[in-house]
Amino acid sequence: MPWKIILFLLLSFVSIAGIAFPIVENPQTWYEFPNIPGLEENAKIIFFHVPTAWLSLIAFLMSTVFSFRYLKRKDLDDDAKAYSSAQLGMIFCILATVTGSVWAKFAWGAFWSWDPRQTSIFALLLIYGALFALRSSIESEEKRATLSAVYSLIAFVTVPFFIFIMPRIMKGLHPGSADDTNAGPVVNFNMNSSMLLIFFLSLIGFTILYFWMWKVSYKSIIYQDKLNKNLIRG
Repeated sequence: MPWKIILFLLLSFVSIAGIAFPIVENPQTWYEFPNIPGLEENAKIIFFHVPTAWLSLIAFLMSTVFSFRYLKRKDLDDDAKAYSSAQLGMIFCILATVTGSVWAKFAWGAFWSWDPRQTSIFALLLIYGALFALRSSIESEEKRATLSAVYSLIAFVTVPFFIFIMPRIMKGLHPGSADDTNAGPVVNFNMNSSMLLIFFLSLIGFTILYFWMWKVSYKSIIYQDKLNKNLIRG
């Protein structure tokens, strides 16, 4: 499994570089990051916070895609893929919330301030948390898969609003808010080439990690379902 070794080395490098490389006013060497107004030393959180938020979006999107495929083909394997992706989406959404709260403590003085960005991610946690409550309340496989797929399609409609629109049209403390005149959105950060490299390597590494976890997760669900059916028949 050479790619797993490469992934491990990539994420290890990103973690070490993201934490250890210093932030200075005028970077002179390749391992120095520039100071970003409004973020300063707290800017290092973007190597972990942004990828987890990004993966939340990817995971919820994948869940929606396979929910649509289930409604079209009625294949329970698609339901397993949608469900496992929604689970990972919740995990990464929680991680994004936690890393964001840690950043907020150092930047704003409190872990939680009901900033529009914090409010929107909390809303997503509630929306997708309800999906798991729905699934746990239905015993019939087909009915559970169908209702979950329909709910997933409706839930994802809210994702672009809560992630891309609401935090940018409302005034808030988070970089990229309507009244932000310093750092701006992540894509507009004044990173140097070294910081950009670590940032994109982090996105790539975490994205590969997600797809690996997703594959393992949905296969385990499929195998478990088949095993349970065989035990019932036996």
